[in-house]
Amino acid sequence: MGEKQSPSYGVVLFQSVNGALLAEKLLKGKGIEYKLIPVPRHLSSDCGVCLRFLLDNESQVKEALVGKVEIQLFSPL
Repeated sequence: MGEKQSPSYGVVLFQSVNGALLAEKLLKGKGIEYKLIPVPRHLSSDCGVCLRFLLDNESQVKEALVGKVEIQLFSPL
């Protein structure tokens, strides 16, 4: 039997917590799967939250957010 692969994720870091909350609202409205998580230490020492998404959905996430929310960084996890 084939081994089940773990899903690959990416994260979006925002200029502010308000940006993360707006992004959450936009993605929820489009039915795109996401999760708010603490910012991984290897990406930023700032305290805060970022948005984790399935890399398979990256183009949908970018389409939903770019130009609508101030984004600091898109990065694979």
